[in-house]
Amino acid sequence: MFANWKYGCVLLALVCTATGSCPDRALALTAELARKCSALMAQQFPPREPGNPAAGSAKGSGHDQRAYYAKCVASGGKMDGGVK
Repeated sequence: MFANWKYGCVLLALVCTATGSCPDRALALTAELARKCSALMAQQFPPREPGNPAAGSAKGSGHDQRAYYAKCVASGGKMDGGVK
């Protein structure tokens, strides 16, 4: 019984070491980039009623807005100004 427990601990330690040594491939979203993309998205998708975010957007759906924001973040805030 003790041998199985010991084997499990060694296996767990190896897995933790392997996953801990892998480089993090996700890029951190900076506050500056988030503000820039948020402002660009607000220009492309103006609100239906100013000051009321629950009223929705005059152009596009929520899916379109999320896609535009993700594209903006992926391109580093360099958008051509057109909406897909």
